[in-house]
Amino acid sequence: MNDAALEVRSLSIDYVGRNSTVRSLDGADLVVQPGEIVGVVGESGSGKSTLAAAIGRILPTSAERSGGDVTIFGRSVFGLDDRSIRGLRRKEIGFVFQNPISTLDPTKRIGKQMRDALAGTGADIGDMLRSVGLADPKRVLSAYPHQLSGGMAQRVAIAIAMARKPRLLVADEPTASLDRTVQATIMELLVQMSRADNTALVIFTHDLRAVAQYCDRVVVMYGGRPVEDASCSQIFDSPLHPYSQGLLAAAVGVEDQGDQLKPIPGAPPVLHGTSIGCSFAPRCTFADDTCRQERPEMRDVAAQMVACHHAERFTERITDLIAARMPDQTEATGA
Repeated sequence: MNDAALEVRSLSIDYVGRNSTVRSLDGADLVVQPGEIVGVVGESGSGKSTLAAAIGRILPTSAERSGGDVTIFGRSVFGLDDRSIRGLRRKEIGFVFQNPISTLDPTKRIGKQMRDALAGTGADIGDMLRSVGLADPKRVLSAYPHQLSGGMAQRVAIAIAMARKPRLLVADEPTASLDRTVQATIMELLVQMSRADNTALVIFTHDLRAVAQYCDRVVVMYGGRPVEDASCSQIFDSPLHPYSQGLLAAAVGVEDQGDQLKPIPGAPPVLHGTSIGCSFAPRCTFADDTCRQERPEMRDVAAQMVACHHAERFTERITDLIAARMPDQTEATGA
C-alpha cells in the first residue's frame, strides 16, 4: 500500500479552447507524506491553482488530462467513478479556497450550511466554530455569508473543512483575499489544526513569508511543474534554481534591511504543449544552448531536488557567499 498522503506523477493538464490549447501542468510531480506541511509557491501562471484543483478532481470542464495521475493514500483520483470521488472528497480531503465568501452559499444561513455539510459526523457545530476562534457561535450560525467579515467567513470554511478530520487538506491561496492583519492568524489556525490531527497540508500561495514561517518543505513551481523541492531552510538560505533565486529577490517581506527588490524580467511562458527545453531559459541570465534544447529533469544536487542543468554552479557560488560572510578566523581567535 502507498503510504504517501498525496502523490502526483507526470501530470499534464491542458485547457482546450475554440482556437488553441494552453498547457497549465507540464508533467508535474509532487509527493506529500502524512502530517507534512508543504508550501507550493510560484508566480501567477505557474500552474499552482490547476494543481490544487486536480488533486480533488475539481477542474473546470475545459481542462483535459493528457498524461499522469494523482493518488491520495494510494487511490487514483482520476480512476474513480463519480460516486467514489465524492466519497473521497467527503472523507479524506478538505479544501480551503481563496475567497471564503464565494465558497459559501449566499442564500443559506451559516448554521444550515454547516448542518448540511457535517451531517453524520456527530460534530457539534458550535464547538467547531469555537475551535476556529469564533467566540459567538450563536450569532455566526444565524448569519448569512455576506454578514460576516472575510476572516470570519474563512474561519467558517476551515471549520467545515476540518470537521471530518481529513487526512489531506488543500489550501489554495487561503489568505489572499483577507486583510493583512488577519492573514497570519488564519495561517496559524490552519497549521495548528493540521498538526493536531496529523493532517497533511498543502498550501498553494504567493506569500513567501508564510511559507518560511509555517511549512516543513517548499516546492517552487514554474512553467507547469516543480523546478525545486527542498526544506524551507535550504530554499531560503541556498536556492539552487535561478527562478527560486529570482522569487526571493523579488519577494516583499523576506528581504534584509537595506536590500532592494529585484523583479524577474519577462513573463511566465504560455505553453501549448510539452516544453522542449527549460521553460525558464528565456528569462534566465545563465541559460545556454543546453537549457534551450534539453528539458531538465528533477535531480538531487546537494540534498535538494532541482530541475536545472547548471545547479552545481550555484552550490559553489552559495558556498563562496557564505564564506565571504564569515569572520576571518585569524582575527576571531586573535592569533
